[in-house]
Amino acid sequence: MRVPRTMVTWSPDPDGDHGQVFTRRWVVDFMLDIVGYEPSANLADKVVVEPSCGCGAFILPIVERLIESCKTHNVALAETEKAIRAFDLLEHNAEVTRKAIRAKLLDTGESELVADRLAEGWVTAGDFLLTEHPVESADFVIGNPPYIRLEDVPAKVGEAYRSECDTMRGRADVYVGFFEQGLAQLKPDGKLAFICADRWMHNQYGARLRKFVSDDYAVDTVVVMHDVDAFEEDVSAYPAVTIVRNGAQKRTRLVHANDRFDSASARKVLPWVQGGRGRAPKSDAFEAGQLSGWFEGPALWPSGSLKALALIADLEARFAPLEDAATGTRVGIGVASGCDRVYIPDEVPDVEGDRLLPLIGSKDISSGRPQWDQRYLLNPWKDGSLVDLAEYPKLAAYYEQHEAVLKGRHVAKKRPATWHRTIDKVDPSLQAQAKLLLPDMKASAHPVLDRGEYYPHHNLYFVVSRDWDLEVLGGLLLSDFANLFVGAYCVKMRGGTYRFQAQYLRKIRVPDPARLSPATADALRSAFADRDAQAATEAACSAYGVKFGCLVEGEVL
Repeated sequence: MRVPRTMVTWSPDPDGDHGQVFTRRWVVDFMLDIVGYEPSANLADKVVVEPSCGCGAFILPIVERLIESCKTHNVALAETEKAIRAFDLLEHNAEVTRKAIRAKLLDTGESELVADRLAEGWVTAGDFLLTEHPVESADFVIGNPPYIRLEDVPAKVGEAYRSECDTMRGRADVYVGFFEQGLAQLKPDGKLAFICADRWMHNQYGARLRKFVSDDYAVDTVVVMHDVDAFEEDVSAYPAVTIVRNGAQKRTRLVHANDRFDSASARKVLPWVQGGRGRAPKSDAFEAGQLSGWFEGPALWPSGSLKALALIADLEARFAPLEDAATGTRVGIGVASGCDRVYIPDEVPDVEGDRLLPLIGSKDISSGRPQWDQRYLLNPWKDGSLVDLAEYPKLAAYYEQHEAVLKGRHVAKKRPATWHRTIDKVDPSLQAQAKLLLPDMKASAHPVLDRGEYYPHHNLYFVVSRDWDLEVLGGLLLSDFANLFVGAYCVKMRGGTYRFQAQYLRKIRVPDPARLSPATADALRSAFADRDAQAATEAACSAYGVKFGCLVEGEVL
């Protein structure tokens, strides 16, 4: 038995937001079928764990299948008290589920005594993450863990979660802990099936969970369902059905479902997902295929079509990353002030001229050229250190007008003696450097060249380089290869918008600039100057040594 390291009890508000998102019945049946929780098996001999049962979306179908299995295998339901372990944080939910189970058991002819005993034994009101669980005791762990940020639970509970779950670090979602503790309960060859946001595969906070999974478990199946109507309400959950097995990694079956995917689509792809031989089925509702293995370690895991993943693997094997000490190339983000209305006012106040730093933001580069809107950062930094306000009386007077606001910021409370600082330091050399600027959120890559006139705001990422001709590099970043890499690694926003953050830009692979032919370099340079993404993609294909036409808007044909 696992002994909890931290004993914390709490009484959550039953009317509060506990991240409950209820799954449609056909999705539940699809998941139960994939892992093999089917009446044809003797389910009385199996143990299934549901860690967040809500009002019974998974448990009631599980009970139905257990009832049918017991009839098929001539097993008394009264002997199955250990076959189900379900939990819910809220007593109300647990009791609703128990009542539904009782009704279902009574309908089969069970006595009230047996129905009450099984319902009470199967469903526990309690915090799954803070409950003592026997390790390697379950054949199946299945469900829809809650969607809630760690910082949205009481502080003492969050601390207890972190203590109990080694994978929960940073600004994690609580479901990370459900993966860890669910997997720890699997018997050898036992399977976990969660429908859950797949952001843990693509965000920094999922690093420990990715390592935890790849070190000791196998990813058997991933069904990406971002656009599928999988829940009883409309939520921006970016879900995937993920099947993880307690065993050695083998092949992984991957399904990318679109908004046409429904119960009929699920039935069509099910036999193949369950391990059926032959080619993956074809449908206008999904793309399916098989990978030889899965990704390893804590680094971000890419997503995308099978062809896209294969191309990414090839490029990653042959080319260096964009950020590379060998070429002196660096990726960064612009300055965050912590209070833009004070540091970046609409009207420029009377301050010393050398304290006015020309600031450029995402709106200023929307045309593909820098079009500065005459906004300045009232810069408290000089040569990497905060200025002595005694030497800048006008700036000091301006800051003092807004002293209460500036001192109320988190960064100022942490460092009261430097209350006038911006969150980020200003790098005095960056303004004068030639740099490529990329907006944070965009439907496709949008690199723009600043030849050394402006300082980027925090909604812009920048690329500087010692060896690259930035117009040539800009052509590569304008091409669909940039969209391929960023799209595979980033967490996409609703509508398909990409996040061109530094962690994803660093995933882009680029050729050695010294090895580019003059013709290819000229083609990339010209495409960048003309803002011609198709021409940039054609030239990039030559640079990468792949067939032109393999990419359209970041997708592999």
